[in-house]
Amino acid sequence: MSNQQYDAIVVGSGISGGWAAKELTEKGMKVLLLERGRNIEHIKDYVNATKESWEFPHRGIMPTQEMLQNYPVLKRDYPLNETVLDFWVKDKESPYTETKPFSWFRGYHVGGRSLMWGRQSYRFNKWDFEANAKDGFGVDWPIRYEDMASWYSHAEKFAGIQGSLEGLDVLPDGDFMPAMEMNIVEKDVAAKIKKHYKDQRHMFIGRSANITQPHHDRTNCQYRNRCWRGCPFGGYFSTQSATLPAAMKTGNLTLRPFSIVTQVIYDKDAKKATGVEVLDATDNKTYTFNAKVIFLCASAFNSTWILMNSATSVWEGGLGSSSGELGHNVMDHHFRCGANGRVDGYADKYEYGRRPTGIYIPRFRNIYTDKRDYVRGFGYQGGAGRGRGVEVAEFAIGADLKNALSVPSDNWGIGVMGFGEMLPYHENKISLNKNVKDKWGLPVLDMDVEIKDNEKKMRVDMMNDAAEMLEAAGVKNVNTYDYGYEVGMGIHEMGTARMGRDAKTSVLNAHNQVWDAPNVFVTDGSCMTSASCVNPSLTYMAMTAKAADFAAAEMKKGNL
Repeated sequence: MSNQQYDAIVVGSGISGGWAAKELTEKGMKVLLLERGRNIEHIKDYVNATKESWEFPHRGIMPTQEMLQNYPVLKRDYPLNETVLDFWVKDKESPYTETKPFSWFRGYHVGGRSLMWGRQSYRFNKWDFEANAKDGFGVDWPIRYEDMASWYSHAEKFAGIQGSLEGLDVLPDGDFMPAMEMNIVEKDVAAKIKKHYKDQRHMFIGRSANITQPHHDRTNCQYRNRCWRGCPFGGYFSTQSATLPAAMKTGNLTLRPFSIVTQVIYDKDAKKATGVEVLDATDNKTYTFNAKVIFLCASAFNSTWILMNSATSVWEGGLGSSSGELGHNVMDHHFRCGANGRVDGYADKYEYGRRPTGIYIPRFRNIYTDKRDYVRGFGYQGGAGRGRGVEVAEFAIGADLKNALSVPSDNWGIGVMGFGEMLPYHENKISLNKNVKDKWGLPVLDMDVEIKDNEKKMRVDMMNDAAEMLEAAGVKNVNTYDYGYEVGMGIHEMGTARMGRDAKTSVLNAHNQVWDAPNVFVTDGSCMTSASCVNPSLTYMAMTAKAADFAAAEMKKGNL
């Protein structure tokens, strides 16, 4: 079945897809936004947003045996939780295979993981865009920080990023809303770290996409810290709260949920795409939609899956595979190791509300004169808190329990967890497994990804440096930990359709265009050429806005 012509089709409605829809519609283009999952309407469909823990059958604490059985991947880490279970993919409906262990946590619905993300929002620095060329891993980025700086500002101003200005080269400042405050223990620990390391290490409030003042019809953060259930106030950036309303306001957007894009339709004579083929997830019928420009924003691996299934009569490996790099160079951020301890002397101090961000310690390894036996580096996220609990067994029931719980303990603790950069190894790859099919009869992805010696050496420093800093700040009973990391757990999957300077070694050019089909743009995590050690979502926003601006200009010139 064939449908009407659009100026642009955007595949996927998460962070990148929402931005593409907003930017393209605001430039006057008629846009079709395709989402493979159900629609989730802002406020109305946040069914658990205002519930208290006692309103959940199992108090939202522990997964049930049924949940453990039905979500074999989700149970590997924190996402398996009854408060947000409907926001995560059902593993059995959308399976994948693992040549090597990989934890893939997905959200197939309007808004995607923009509803459940951790909201940490940082710019890459100038060294991040130069690192591959400098140390020889991967290929050189075709852009530099100077190319991205104004687009970072563009994204920050619209999304609403709270944070403090620190003046650091390693973590560039942005256009921030007023910052949330560190608590008293965090402030004191930060001051001691700064003094001990002679202003060479820094700790400050984590920069996050939580607005601290009213912004674009959104109400400022209410310090509920229930963000991943959906915020009825619009206190954090998501497709639902920010980009989708902006796109809808233009009158140029058509949203179509339950639309699984199975391939980009490629005209080998014109050497460009003409549209996409869609499998309707409700009636299993196939539809064709046509457009002058296609933006693939289906998340890193799913955008690459679409490319692998496209133009196979021209390239066996799919559209964009002529370089031999499609599906390769998978990256994530390795984490789950660090240190924690107890802080004495603050028994009369309290915390305010449920702040939805923690602290951040930016990278200090392998910059300036520091040299390690590995390349790249890591940053830390974490925070301090005052425990609330019952330490006397006899207080386990009745009025004594209630009274004990009404008074915070004096057991202040602080912990920091490292987030390290993973290198873009060609052999880390995803591929189509045509022997296994999902609920809709479509081939699934196979994961063949692992961390290597560089990351393993880094993890030693991630633990030991954390302990050293906490001890230098006077923290007591400091312990290091490594909870074990499986690639994918960072939920920052990147690579597989990387940008580059040469069509022979990359899938995309400097404008996020597929070399083999210049009217196809890819702006989600798959486009990433290296990973840095900071959360990547702000870069996706900026990259998408930059590419959309270029696409619109090229259309006006008649080049697309």
